Amino acid sequence: MIKIENLTVAFDGADAVKHVSLELYDGEILGVVGESGSGKSVTALTLMGLLNEEAVVKEGRVIFDGEVIREGGKPLDKKLYRKYQGEKMSMIFQEPMTSLNPTQRVGKQVEEMLKLHREMKSAERKNLVLQTFRSVGLKRPESVYDSFPHQLSGGMRQRVMIAMAVILNPRLIVADEPTTALDVSVQNQIIDLLREINKTHNNTMLFITHDLNLAKRLCHRVVVMRDGEVVESGTAEEIFEHPREDYTKRLIEAVPSRMNRKKREIIRENPVVEVRDLSVFYKEGDNSLFTAGRNHQVVYDANFAIYPGESLGLVGESGCGKSSLSKAILGINQNIEGRVEQYTLRPQMIFQDPYGSLNPTKTVGWLLQEPLRAAARIDKSKAMSKSQMEEMAYDMLHKVGMKDKYFHRKPAQLSGGQRQRVSIAQALITHPGFIVADEPVSALDVTIQAQIMELMQKLQEEMKVAYLFISHDINVVYQMCDRIMVMKDGRIVEIGDTEEIFTNPQNPYTKDILYLSQA
Repeated sequence: MIKIENLTVAFDGADAVKHVSLELYDGEILGVVGESGSGKSVTALTLMGLLNEEAVVKEGRVIFDGEVIREGGKPLDKKLYRKYQGEKMSMIFQEPMTSLNPTQRVGKQVEEMLKLHREMKSAERKNLVLQTFRSVGLKRPESVYDSFPHQLSGGMRQRVMIAMAVILNPRLIVADEPTTALDVSVQNQIIDLLREINKTHNNTMLFITHDLNLAKRLCHRVVVMRDGEVVESGTAEEIFEHPREDYTKRLIEAVPSRMNRKKREIIRENPVVEVRDLSVFYKEGDNSLFTAGRNHQVVYDANFAIYPGESLGLVGESGCGKSSLSKAILGINQNIEGRVEQYTLRPQMIFQDPYGSLNPTKTVGWLLQEPLRAAARIDKSKAMSKSQMEEMAYDMLHKVGMKDKYFHRKPAQLSGGQRQRVSIAQALITHPGFIVADEPVSALDVTIQAQIMELMQKLQEEMKVAYLFISHDINVVYQMCDRIMVMKDGRIVEIGDTEEIFTNPQNPYTKDILYLSQA
């Protein structure tokens, strides 16, 4: 159905994609895997006609059902592409929160596809949108239709994106990391949904992912990319059971597993954080979907402690209260009952998305010194000279494995893994005893993920810092954490030693998520 022949794409004179050739057949799911910067998304955006104006397609062709729709050396034929975009091919983007318009209700955004490509009356359009919402598993579709993106959970937003992509029943769907930030149960639901759509409509799917386990489960064939080139391709079974290339073998070996875990002895005497009978609420008018206008409790009677040098893993579905609990511990959400005792100065947070949490207008050096300036504003005795702060910032940069040349760069000039290293350095520079790490590796490819996990463990040993480590990836939690705490519907349903939880879980919900993570 689709041929990509000898495609080369450059940015600022540097080739991001080099002589890539792919074929997609009717009804198949083709997986494209590789590290960040391997050319996966650039290849897909070229196919979709969505490259930004800085990109140059130097050579190659994109052919759809025998018609050449893109050719190297020629500008994009926008009129031709309008016949294909939306109606014959569509795209599910990685982060629906940034892909959906935050100022418009989601129902109207999905309707826009029908306005552009179908002659329909307003009532017919709305009915088709509601019908599509039901088909992608959105309960209460009328309420979803009238909601803004921020009022929906991550899984619901991703289903809206899928509804937008499938509503015109296109022959090709490009799914670019569609499950990256989703918990394991929602991730399984989305994968099952994509498989069902493929089976029901016999469409073709290009599935881009850094999660090799997902590619293995979903895809018929897999292409492995590195540095803009295809290094290996074959059936999913061939790639994962009998990889030929060393690079493919290294990717597979880097996937977090339930093997070779380091067992550590933690002295649990004097906690750094103690939580007693903690309940967390949203204030009136501050609530998410379906609860606006009344106080809403999201965490119920939490009790636990975290000790020096310990990693406590926090797992559970989206909306179970993980982030609300962590914000209450850090004092960000003060609408609480119960008690939080901090026995450490200035606890910090490592956020899930450093591209969103790091100030894009500032350099790495400035960002690393800002926590030092903030500490001095709170406590005058912590004030430092400019040279002292710079020296500490450079030292912290070296600790997270980055060179001096990055000191004067801005976040946009760094890779995803480098940005996360800066985020970790920023959290550690004031030497806190406690850090909340909120999904710190979920958006990273497997090799970078392994590097960041190793870095966090190394720094934890050196600085004796305690982590509350939030993640939807059970295997990452197994590798990183000494104990695990499981949340469901705002309640802690199980807490215990990592090995004990994994080998002998007591709660049925814990058993379910462990099973799903191995599916």
